[in-house]
Amino acid sequence: MRIKTSNSKAKPAPAVETSESINSQIADFLKSGGKIQQIAKGVSGQTFGLSKQVGLDKK
Repeated sequence: MRIKTSNSKAKPAPAVETSESINSQIADFLKSGGKIQQIAKGVSGQTFGLSKQVGLDKK
C-alpha cells in the first residue's frame, strides 16, 4: 500500500520582527554613519518616467 504525501512545498518561517529588534537595527545603522532622511507626508518615492500603463480605450 502506498502512502499518500502532500505535493505542497514546505512553508517558510514566519517573518517576525519586534519593535526592540527594529530599534536595535536602527541604532546600529546610525552608529555606522547611516543617516535617516525624512520624507514629507504625501510625497512618493517613485521616479516618473515613461509610463508602462496599457491604454484600454473603447472606440
